Amino acid sequence: QLQLRESGPGLVKPSQTLSLTCTVSGGSITTNSYYWGWIRQSPVKGLEWMGSIAYGGGTYYNPDIKSRTSISRDTSKNQFTLQLSSVSPEDTVVYYCARVFGQYADVARFDSWGQGTQVTVSS
Repeated sequence: QLQLRESGPGLVKPSQTLSLTCTVSGGSITTNSYYWGWIRQSPVKGLEWMGSIAYGGGTYYNPDIKSRTSISRDTSKNQFTLQLSSVSPEDTVVYYCARVFGQYADVARFDSWGQGTQVTVSS
């Protein structure tokens, strides 16, 4: 059974870079046609797709936050990582990693999700 688990610091200072890692078990992040994404949820905006990394390593980002976002992977550990730079209190939300079949940004198409991790941006 596929499982995804987010990990990383729960508290980040303003202007710093947030870094979260998703560890995948029960399946490989290199499996053909699957994309692995980061999604965040806030009371104001709801669910927001941030970006994805493809089975082949290609990356795709939400244009609204592309300049601050980077997604990478470590295939030897079956993990992928989100980095969000220049964070502000507005980035205080719950972050999820998730899987989708095909290159989609529609969060409704993601079929497997981690449990989510709360990140707070505060000095």
